[in-house]
Amino acid sequence: MAAARRKTPYRILLPLANPRTARDLVRIGAGVANGRPTEITALGIVEVPEGVSLSEGATQARTSRRLLQRVLDVGDEEGVELRTMVRIGRHAADGVIEAVGEEGSDLVIFGWGGPPTHAQVARADAEETEMALAGQRAQPRPVFSPTIDAVVRESPCDIAVVKQRGIENVESILVPVRGGPHAELAMRISRDLAKRFGAKVVVLHVVPKGIGERAIEREQVAVDAFVREHAGTRRASGLIREAASVRQAIIKEAANHQLVVMGASAHPTNASPDGRYLFGTLAESVASKAKPTVIVVKTKQSVGLATFEELRASEGTLAHADAFVERSRSLPVVVDKWFAENTFHAHEFADIRKLLAHKERLGVTISVGLPTLNEEKTIGTVIKRVKGALMDRVPLIDQIVVIDSDSDDRTVEIATELGVPVHAHPKILPETGTHRGKGEALWKSLHVLDGDIVAWIDTDISNIQPRFVYGLLGPLLAEPKIQYVKGFYQRPIKQGDTLQAEGGGRVTELMARPLINLFFPELSGMIQPLSGEYAGRRELLEQLPFFTGYAVEIGLLIDILDQAGLSAVGQVDLERRIHRNQPLPNLSQMAYVILQGAIRKLEERHRLELLTEVGRGMKLINTGKDQFNLEVREIGDEIRAPIISVPAYVERRKELKSR
Repeated sequence: MAAARRKTPYRILLPLANPRTARDLVRIGAGVANGRPTEITALGIVEVPEGVSLSEGATQARTSRRLLQRVLDVGDEEGVELRTMVRIGRHAADGVIEAVGEEGSDLVIFGWGGPPTHAQVARADAEETEMALAGQRAQPRPVFSPTIDAVVRESPCDIAVVKQRGIENVESILVPVRGGPHAELAMRISRDLAKRFGAKVVVLHVVPKGIGERAIEREQVAVDAFVREHAGTRRASGLIREAASVRQAIIKEAANHQLVVMGASAHPTNASPDGRYLFGTLAESVASKAKPTVIVVKTKQSVGLATFEELRASEGTLAHADAFVERSRSLPVVVDKWFAENTFHAHEFADIRKLLAHKERLGVTISVGLPTLNEEKTIGTVIKRVKGALMDRVPLIDQIVVIDSDSDDRTVEIATELGVPVHAHPKILPETGTHRGKGEALWKSLHVLDGDIVAWIDTDISNIQPRFVYGLLGPLLAEPKIQYVKGFYQRPIKQGDTLQAEGGGRVTELMARPLINLFFPELSGMIQPLSGEYAGRRELLEQLPFFTGYAVEIGLLIDILDQAGLSAVGQVDLERRIHRNQPLPNLSQMAYVILQGAIRKLEERHRLELLTEVGRGMKLINTGKDQFNLEVREIGDEIRAPIISVPAYVERRKELKSR
């Protein structure tokens, strides 16, 4: 059990309003880790005003993710695992609390810019006066900031607020103490930082002037005992100072040190009416006035009855992080928030070497499957561009395999000449039989693709670029919560010899998206639910049933929604995709199969029977010169059980893991 505890990473969340201030905060986070496995998450919050759809934050979220990428280099310098995430909300505090719940954070480290300016104070006073005249209750003036105070009020985990003034050449750390749980947290953090910086620790306790020598001796004995119990280093000592003002004594002594770490200084039992007990005015005053960097810490508090009543009485607060995460939100808000947070652009991941570093840090392998059926015109270009950029120049991809569905042109020959293995899908797992269709090829490809992450790319794309692959892989490597990513793009359509900018994706717009909005509204934010470019984590994909044909894309989406939830799905803008467009009669049959697949999923969800045997046959209209006739054709997909249920697949996975 002890070994298991040591392996559990210490999780630190850094909400960053300005990524340029991140370096010292990351250094502090790395120091607090004290050699433990540590995960630091740099969090960007996009605030969307009331009355505006949360989906409007998508562009700002993309900008925030790009800015946060600059922070990753700092993590490498400090030797800690650092990743980024962006959350959307009406208020920044909501996003922080939600992220704490998602990440299971042990510590949140806030940077604080300092007290408000005179102009800000004047505006706040004017607003307070205006509200009082209107008979409204004004919000209490924040101690540090509305965001920081709101998060502290929830106490979702330990919290540190840093007034940054640089932490270069830290030789001495001052720890003012008055006892209590916050003081113990301050000691632990100062002890860990002292080891990181090779600094000494001075524990300061201020006593009233004139208490007498015997009283001072008793205080010194108590401080020395506190140091022995909590300092954990021989380079720690206790210091007693007599002073009429605790605040002035701490600020004066701080000038002799390069860093101050102190616990929140007040307690709910002596709370002031404006709620400033969250930190106490002493902590704010020292952080504002002391010369060195000051870290104010507050430990997570259990919610007792009195505290609960206070929280409940505070407008806009919640009892704890879980209550916040689980509070009821209407479905449109959930979808809008998902759209803003989980919609990416391929350009965000264009630094392939950074993606490679993510991959190596995670210790995962990546496979790309290329399903083909008579793609001799495009398969060579697809292989050359993907393999050249993402295997030969930078080894982001570990394996590329062509999964062929009995092509009768030169597709197989071209792929083989380019050094890519080709598997005919009817010959994979022959004991399971075989079906026609792309979904069948994808299902069987899981047996020959070895990677922990699997990406599939259609091979009829004439303008293929590496971004079609790295764009899909980026969210999976950068966002642990995302398990499945689909591409979307502009889809021109060819009319004769002319390429029209709009008009592609006819089945998507005329059938699939209206169907999803009606019956699977959680997925209504998916821009192109039927796109043929997608990637996922094997541990998820191997648990899913696959339709054998055209319904495979919509079936996977619905099953992933049911099994992993909407937050596990991402989508990425791959810009522009040019491919051969099918004639309308073919699209009609495709739409029929997809519609069948969606209805079968509805049947599974609600235990209904909506399709009859008659409903599984499609009447096709054949036209000739001056005549029409009907042809009834059985059109529909079979369903493959999750491949994890196939013994040969399970055995092969065991063999691969044992190598």
